Amino acid sequence: MSLVRIQKKDFSVSEEVEMVKASSMSIGGVVVFLGTARDVSKGEDIIELEFESYPEMAEKKLNDIRERAIKNFNIIEMALIHRIGKIAIGENIVLIIAAARHRNDAFMACEWAISELKRITPIWKKETTKKGDVWVEERP
Repeated sequence: MSLVRIQKKDFSVSEEVEMVKASSMSIGGVVVFLGTARDVSKGEDIIELEFESYPEMAEKKLNDIRERAIKNFNIIEMALIHRIGKIAIGENIVLIIAAARHRNDAFMACEWAISELKRITPIWKKETTKKGDVWVEERP
């Protein structure tokens, strides 16, 4: 299974971490960012979230983020997974795993990757509230 994916179904954090760790015995630190669906946004109760994307372009952007992170942050491996479709409150949305020889490199790469994902990846978020649907301007 690919370390970079756009998918509808949920993912197993532990299985994904094991896949990344299996890439090298030199890994000494693994940092995980897990984004989940929260129940409040901008003071409004959220009933449900929905993510839409241009999948081919989104995966291309995620692969680009992975390649740049490996090149620029001294990490060994990185996984990036983002779900699309309807997502219930409390469910997983996005997973980024950065693995390096040393923890600091993994932390820096993981933080950069989520910021870059939100900045350049063509994924759009719709929040369903009691007042109706709202397309969120900033990226997820």
